[in-house]
Amino acid sequence: MNENATAAALKEWASAVEAFLGGDTILALRKGGIREETRDFELTNEAFYFFPTYEHQKEHLLKEPYRRFVAETKAEWRPDAPAVPIKAWAEAVEDLLIEDEERLQALSPYHIWTDDYASERLHWKRTKPLHCLLLRVYRFEAPIDVPNDPGFAGCKSWVRLPIGEDQAALGRPVLSDEAFARKAAEIREVLKR
Repeated sequence: MNENATAAALKEWASAVEAFLGGDTILALRKGGIREETRDFELTNEAFYFFPTYEHQKEHLLKEPYRRFVAETKAEWRPDAPAVPIKAWAEAVEDLLIEDEERLQALSPYHIWTDDYASERLHWKRTKPLHCLLLRVYRFEAPIDVPNDPGFAGCKSWVRLPIGEDQAALGRPVLSDEAFARKAAEIREVLKR
């Protein structure tokens, strides 16, 4: 691996990463961070690592079965830790653009956020669609520790990690091909109605 290699990572709540790792969801809802370079979310990489974040995650914004992940992940979080554990990577199979409440409500059974929070995300930056990323997630046998860097901070969706993209080959799918295909087909079907 090239020592200077970097790879894209999507910043995501650590609690959401745990839900992805458990196969509880295959959907990420994105509008973009306040400090996005483009001012809006863009899917700049179809394959990326998950960079866990802790500061903004709140139990009341998650549906009841997933609220425990907030406390669990905060218990292991050390803001001054020299390294950040990277537990997974994902492939964005599809970027579904959601522009109305009806389509968003149809997706409610398939994501971990409360309906109120999902609706809030939809209506923030009203002229822009909500990106609903259909993700195939891969878990690492052991986390890859990435040196912590102040450049990772801030309200932005993407960061570059000092690890090569070839590390992704070490991950194994969270869901079988059949289970993933079934969930993806259900999601696509509810959006057709």
